[in-house]
Amino acid sequence: MVAAVVALSAAVALLAVLVAALLRSHAEILRQLHDITHGRSTADAEFEVRTRAGVPTPGEGAPSASDIVGVDVAGDAIAVGVLRREHLTLLAFLSSGCLTCRTFWDAFASPADLGLRRDVRLVVVTKDPDQESPAEIASLAPPSAPTVMSSSAWDDFGVPVAPYFVLVDGPSGAVIGEGASAGWAQVRDLMNRALADTDVLDGMRTRGGRSGSRDRDADIELLDAGITPGDPMLHHDEPIEDVEVE
Repeated sequence: MVAAVVALSAAVALLAVLVAALLRSHAEILRQLHDITHGRSTADAEFEVRTRAGVPTPGEGAPSASDIVGVDVAGDAIAVGVLRREHLTLLAFLSSGCLTCRTFWDAFASPADLGLRRDVRLVVVTKDPDQESPAEIASLAPPSAPTVMSSSAWDDFGVPVAPYFVLVDGPSGAVIGEGASAGWAQVRDLMNRALADTDVLDGMRTRGGRSGSRDRDADIELLDAGITPGDPMLHHDEPIEDVEVE
């Protein structure tokens, strides 16, 4: 009888331990789910593209951007100009170890299918080589967009997670939109809507007192001649150029 009571007590104690372990495991799962839904994990989370609260349109004191300085996939120093450009720049902050980022690496491999507006230039930014896999980045880098490895750019733009996107208006140097997403189509559609809503292009076309219709005609003629936004022939100031430093 005593032996049966002891065995029963031992079984109850073991069951209590197992229940406690299960409760702890369940609590940890709930915590991780909470972190994902609140944007603190980017591995497999679905991110809603968003514009940071309080970001005004260009000309209303929007936060300023900076040119991108770092190294390319070959390890050579490179600087990509973002400021004082007649086009917009979409900065894609990606990583080689981010599962969600693979969606964007794959999308950028086919530039003809991206659906970017002609006045938007794509630039991919990763962290420094000591925080990434340079060989992996070299294999993922898109053929038609510069890829810059620059942790300082992540700091300059206050990038909280990867993947993350920042849209910069070249002439004003203002950040006109930023956010995270799990899919390229979502980023592209939100960006196009934001540009239409803020009339960024119309503002650019009417700079210098020119009428919008006359400037649109000039844009068409330039494009037909093979001169795209940002071409050095269009301006004579000295913005930072895309250069490799030996």
